[in-house]
Amino acid sequence: MKHIAVLTGGGDCPGLNAVIRAVVRTASGYGLKVTGVRDGFKGLIHGHLTPLDLASASGLLHRGGTILGTTNRDNPFRYAVKEGDELRYIDMSGQVMANLKHWEIDGLIVIGGDGSLSIARDFHRLGLPVVGVPKTIDNDLSATDVTFGFDSAVTTAVEALDKLHTTAESHHRVMLLEVMGRYAGWIALHAGIAGGADVIVIPEIPYTTAKIIEAINRRLASGKRFSIIVVAEGAKPVGGDYTVQRIVPGSHEQLRLGGVSHRIAAEIEEQTGLETRVTILGHLQRGGSPTPRDRLLASRFGVHAVKMLISGEFGRMAALHGGDIVSVPLEEATGKLKTVPPDCRLVAEARCLDISFGD
Repeated sequence: MKHIAVLTGGGDCPGLNAVIRAVVRTASGYGLKVTGVRDGFKGLIHGHLTPLDLASASGLLHRGGTILGTTNRDNPFRYAVKEGDELRYIDMSGQVMANLKHWEIDGLIVIGGDGSLSIARDFHRLGLPVVGVPKTIDNDLSATDVTFGFDSAVTTAVEALDKLHTTAESHHRVMLLEVMGRYAGWIALHAGIAGGADVIVIPEIPYTTAKIIEAINRRLASGKRFSIIVVAEGAKPVGGDYTVQRIVPGSHEQLRLGGVSHRIAAEIEEQTGLETRVTILGHLQRGGSPTPRDRLLASRFGVHAVKMLISGEFGRMAALHGGDIVSVPLEEATGKLKTVPPDCRLVAEARCLDISFGD
C-alpha cells in the first residue's frame, strides 16, 4: 500500500473536511501518497483528481462542506448519459477499475452515506481494496452507533427551536419546525427533546392531526398559549404516505421529501383557529462548522480508515461501537436503514416529559 485515494459522496455535512484532514495526516505518518477524488464517484470516471498533502489539509478541521466536492448522483454502475431528451444508464465500473490501475492507486476510502457505501460495497465485490467512513446527518446508517454530521445537524435544529420559542410565546402561536432525516426521525427526536418541543412527529410513529391538536389544547387549558412542534420531513399520517416535494431522476434517493409541516399547519389552523406558522430548516442543517463532537468522531474515523487499508481490512467500514472505533463489513452497514424504534427508551423518556408524538 503506497498510494491511496479518498472521495466524498452523497449530501454534504459538517465533518467531511475533518475526515479528509485525518486521512492525509495519518497517511503521511505511514509514508503514503494521498490523492483526492473530486465530486464523488464522477471523479473516478472522468479523472478529476487532486493531490493531497499536509499543506492542503491544513485548516480543515473546523470547515464545513468538503474541499473535494460531492454529488448524490453518478453511480458508476448505473451512470446516466443523456441522449436527446432521454436518459440512458450504462455501467462504467470497468472504466473506474481500469482508471484506478492506471493511476496506480492501491486503495480507496469512500466517505458517504448508504448510497455511496453501497457503491463502495459493489466495487469491493469487483476486487477493489476499499474501506468506508459513515457520513450522514440523518444518523440512519446501520452498524454504527452514530454518524458524524448528526450532532451538528441536531445543534442547528436546537438553535432554531430556541429562537422560535421566543416568537411563539410573544405572539401566542403554534410554531412548526420541519427538519431533515428522510425516513428516519433521529434529528427530530433528539432536537425535539433538547429544544423543548411539545409535539414531535416522526416517520416511525404515524400521526393524526386530532392527537396533535389534543396536545395543543392541553397546553391551552394549563395556561400555555403557544406550542412548539418538530416535524421530520418523512412524517406521515396514519394510513397516509410521505409528502414528496419533487423527484430527481438519476439520484440514489430520487424522492425528495418535504412540506408535510405545511399540511399539518393548515389542518391545525383550520380546526382550531390558532395562528400557526411553519419554518423549514432545510439545508441549514448541512452547513457550517462541525460541533466538537463531530470533529472528534470524524477525526477518529479518518485515522481508522487509513489503518484499515494498511492492515488489509477491505470491504469494511469504520464504525463507532460504544466508545471504540471498530471495523464492520460494508454488507452490514448498507441496504437497511437504522430507524427509530417506536418503543425505544428515548421515545419513552420523551413521553414522560409530556411530549406528544401525535399518536
